[in-house]
Amino acid sequence: MTEPRVYTVSELQAHVRDFLEQEVGRVWVEGEISGFKRHHSGHLYFALRDADARLDAVMWRSTALRLRFEPEEGLAVRARGNLTIYPRQGRYQMIVSALEPVGAGPLQVRFEQLRRQLAEEGLFAAEHKRELPAFPRRVALITSPTGAAVRDLISVALRRWPPLELVVVPVKVQGEGAAEEIAEGIRQADGRGFDVLIVGRGGGSLEDLWAFNEEVVARAIFAAGTPVVSAVGHEVDVAISDLVADVRAATPSAAAETITPDGDEVRRALLGWRRRLGRGLSGKVDDLRRELAVLRQARPFRKPFERIREAGLGLDEFGERLVRGFTDGLKERRAAVDVAAGRLDALSPLKVLGRGYSVTLRGDRVLRRAAEVTTGDELRTILAEGELRSRAL
Repeated sequence: MTEPRVYTVSELQAHVRDFLEQEVGRVWVEGEISGFKRHHSGHLYFALRDADARLDAVMWRSTALRLRFEPEEGLAVRARGNLTIYPRQGRYQMIVSALEPVGAGPLQVRFEQLRRQLAEEGLFAAEHKRELPAFPRRVALITSPTGAAVRDLISVALRRWPPLELVVVPVKVQGEGAAEEIAEGIRQADGRGFDVLIVGRGGGSLEDLWAFNEEVVARAIFAAGTPVVSAVGHEVDVAISDLVADVRAATPSAAAETITPDGDEVRRALLGWRRRLGRGLSGKVDDLRRELAVLRQARPFRKPFERIREAGLGLDEFGERLVRGFTDGLKERRAAVDVAAGRLDALSPLKVLGRGYSVTLRGDRVLRRAAEVTTGDELRTILAEGELRSRAL
């Protein structure tokens, strides 16, 4: 009896791996992403699962860098790759070399992912939108200088508003590096005295327009201090830049109409205002002329010096009343002074002395009683005329 072959664990794992890699080969597997993890090395680890089974998968960093969308939990995808076994854990897995969403292209998925992310951050919020100036003077066009769209925009804008100054900031609008150039063009034009920035290009496929769906462009538009108009593609196209910009124009030609007033309408409005202003001024002049005619018939205009003479007479009468009042008052005050002087004279000590009385003083003190004098005091007696000096005995 032949002895059965006995494998080591490593030999069996290697045998199974060879079978999976060589016999099964490359396969396509469809399922939902589960347990998605992006390692710091750049490798992607996840599982593909359906209602009944699960398949571990890994995508190496070099492959992950080429993805046009961001894998996320629960996303239905179709994966292409090779089955192998991970010997250390004894489980088989799929090395994914291609990954695409099911039901939508990778660019559309990436568009929805970025739109959702930026909306949650508030980049599309209405409170961040700014109004465009009614009469712009300088406008920057951040676009390809060779496209038909820029020529149409310039033609329409200058036809509507000839005083407008248009400056083209040349950038790539599709292909590798286009998004970075557009973002840099926005940063360069911002803060250079432009009233409006227009970012855009003509129509094309989603791939052609993709630069305007990149996050770097969206954040440059949001950070700009100058109002931004996004004019990408045709009317049916909606880009991330349209959602972030202050104003979205369906086409570059529509952007030209959006930022400029209609010169013909402005001229008609000015002529209308001029006519209304002229009629208003003429009516005002007529009213003033009628008022002036009435004033001319008024007495002050017919006899302008009459009021002056009347005022002069009144002033003379007032002067006379003032002089009379002053003279009468002076007389009354003089009479009052005379009466007061008579009363004062009657009360004067000299008047009393004239009637035969005298005043005796010891020093400066007037004596009223004899008891106030002692023997030997020097006394002074004032008479109506002169004085006497004596000594008390």
